[in-house]
Amino acid sequence: MREIKHWLDGQAVSGTSGRQLPVWDPATGEQQAYVVAATAAETDAAVASALAAYPAWRAASLSRRAEVMFRFRELVDANRKEIAALVSAEHGKTVADAGGELARGLENIEFATGAPHLLKGGYSEQASTGVDVYSIRQPLGVVAGITPFNFPAMVPMWMFCNALVCGNTFVLKPSEKDPSASLLLADLLRQAGLPDGCFNVVQGDREAVERLIAHPDVQALSFVGSTPIARAVYEAGTRAGKRVQALGGAKNHMVVLPDADVDAAADAAVSAGYGSAGERCMAVSVVVAVGAVADPLVAAISERIGRIAVGPATDPAAEMGPLITREHRDRVAGYLADPGTAEVVVDGRDAPVSQGPGFFLGASLVDKVSPGSPLYTDEIFGPVLSVVRAESYDEAVKLVNDNEYGNGTAIFTRDGGAARQFQYDVICGMVGVNVPVPVPVAYYSFGGWKSSLFGDLHMYGPEGIQFYTRSKVVTSRWPDPATSEVDLGFPKVR
Repeated sequence: MREIKHWLDGQAVSGTSGRQLPVWDPATGEQQAYVVAATAAETDAAVASALAAYPAWRAASLSRRAEVMFRFRELVDANRKEIAALVSAEHGKTVADAGGELARGLENIEFATGAPHLLKGGYSEQASTGVDVYSIRQPLGVVAGITPFNFPAMVPMWMFCNALVCGNTFVLKPSEKDPSASLLLADLLRQAGLPDGCFNVVQGDREAVERLIAHPDVQALSFVGSTPIARAVYEAGTRAGKRVQALGGAKNHMVVLPDADVDAAADAAVSAGYGSAGERCMAVSVVVAVGAVADPLVAAISERIGRIAVGPATDPAAEMGPLITREHRDRVAGYLADPGTAEVVVDGRDAPVSQGPGFFLGASLVDKVSPGSPLYTDEIFGPVLSVVRAESYDEAVKLVNDNEYGNGTAIFTRDGGAARQFQYDVICGMVGVNVPVPVPVAYYSFGGWKSSLFGDLHMYGPEGIQFYTRSKVVTSRWPDPATSEVDLGFPKVR
């Protein structure tokens, strides 16, 4: 059985704990590899390696760091197919979907290549007589990233590209469910010229995470995962004196007004609800159908579901793959078994592919869902789309704003005034207007509000640069010694 190793000091190294965690093939249900979960001592070794590499990397010129990112970008682009194949094999998403993940990851690398411009400070000449004041941004030191299974290549790139180009060194703890992409990315960074020790990978689970949170040499933590764990990571990390950004769960609403184009809205709902089998924090999981649009919209979505090709990534015709594990597949299917007063319009459990092998569940549609139902309140994270019916725009907005989560939302309408009012009214971090999955481009930043984010800075983009640096203000004077005197008064600026 293949072992997926750690990455330390520029090379892959075997784990020593003996505690093996399985890596499944979601399309067949068979184990394809394992990781040996890192011990606290192995995690400490990765942090020590990053700490030793930090002084020289911090001292490297901005041009040198950007050059590494330029080379890394070219290497990732040249190895797209190999990375996508690894992601597909371990996650289960289609190769095309994995390729889309890589494309968005490349945007983040490209943004990082421009960091020298973003790291410029400010300068004020003659702030006081003979005194100049300027600000600079400096790296934090060793920083760590804890990433989820659903985007094993893209989400790490959200973090480490900005962190490294700012002069930090990085320790990554990827998901143990699909960890191979992290090692290939580490090797590509090495090939790009990143010095050994600047980027290390520890495979594992809670033990490695808890050690990274507690380690005194880790200055900052980035996390993406479920809300309960995000809250726990944020609280433990900040208690340990670290800077933390922890992105949590979501329940993304797509509001469809009566004037919307029904076919376009149905296309968007199907694409955003069932892409990657719903295992996206920005997936649409609730369609809020306002007024008379509900019946034709439900019919249009139902008709399209029948045309979705579900199958393994090895099938070129497949549009939707399996879920990540059997346990997760069974948990998602459980919502269909007990829908309460809602109406299951399309039951994915009835799809032939759902009978196995593998962790498949067909696309499912549930209508007339009550806001008090677990179908509505829980982050299902699977191919289950709920339809909630609302009588008015105000009722739809209230649903969005009353929800625990505030990650992403969208409105479908032909009315520009309604769209503008919606983006003003909704309490949510990312808003789409006739765009169902409003993931920002790399030169903006990603993150939600409410229980979807713990911390004050969003991920990647300009806020990512802010997160991985801190500002220092220098006040400078070069006086004539002959004019020096003792003055116990408050410093003068005039």
